[in-house]
Amino acid sequence: MTTDEQYMHRCLQLARNGMQNAKPNPMVGAVIVAANGRIIGEGYHVRCGEGHAEVNAFASVKPEDEQLLPEATIYVSLEPCSHYGKTPPCADLIIKKGVKRCVVGCVDPFAKVMGRGIKKLQDAGIEVKVGVLEAECRKLNKRFITYNEHRRPYILLKWAETANHYIDNHGKALAISTAYTRMLSHKLRAENDAILVGRVTDEREKPQLNTRDWAGTSPRRIVLSSKQPVFEGMDMTQPALPQLMQWLYEEKCQSLIVEGGRTTLQSFIDAGLWDEIRIETAPITVDDGTVAPEMPKEAKLVSRKDCDGNIISLWERSNGRVMDV
Repeated sequence: MTTDEQYMHRCLQLARNGMQNAKPNPMVGAVIVAANGRIIGEGYHVRCGEGHAEVNAFASVKPEDEQLLPEATIYVSLEPCSHYGKTPPCADLIIKKGVKRCVVGCVDPFAKVMGRGIKKLQDAGIEVKVGVLEAECRKLNKRFITYNEHRRPYILLKWAETANHYIDNHGKALAISTAYTRMLSHKLRAENDAILVGRVTDEREKPQLNTRDWAGTSPRRIVLSSKQPVFEGMDMTQPALPQLMQWLYEEKCQSLIVEGGRTTLQSFIDAGLWDEIRIETAPITVDDGTVAPEMPKEAKLVSRKDCDGNIISLWERSNGRVMDV
């Protein structure tokens, strides 16, 4: 691991502290390193509307260390902003502080940035290096990046099944999750903006789809139906999913969990509208029921974990292809 990668790892550690309160802004961490390798400042984006990571990092520099800034390097997991939003541009602050070098994890895909922050720093004579731990930095903000690059939310498909791949018992709801895995599901809900089920699942199971077993804001509840529109202005004579994606984008929804039922989940898979699939498998079997959705061919297993006797597996795209609306 290079020196730049070591400090960028620290940026990522700091950034994760903003998981709940930075939304809808991305999670960002910043580290300021003197020429001798000593960290003299660090910070992260704590809360939307407040100071960005770079602002907090510079604020943490002790007065006696200010003299070290002209030869220092600032590491930032996401490109410094170049525009006026709720706070002034961070690129301007970096220039004002006079650091020698800036190392950026990944480019900000937000339309008002997209390389402008990097160019502003370079035009000011600051040495800029881009792409250190880029994959890790993009993954940290996968929801924000998918939303801005593809004009739709990051989509996570999720279901629970038996060991022989049924999601219910003869068409009736089946308790597959444990108390612990339900808690994990509610934690996941707290990390995402919206959650969707189909009409049949809603009528049969009446799921609450909230975060009652975890601290955090409940996601927006959506029921997809072929009989009634999801939102005002939806054209029921046209395919639902493209309209849904456009509406969620306009509603600034950066992430969506799809929890069922089988027809709804399969419709997202068939349309290629998914980024991640999570399956909980219980060590039980039934002799008949609704078969679990068909796993897409491009799905790649990235993790498999035993959770309270059930197995939770995580799948992502093997080819890295992301479907646009």
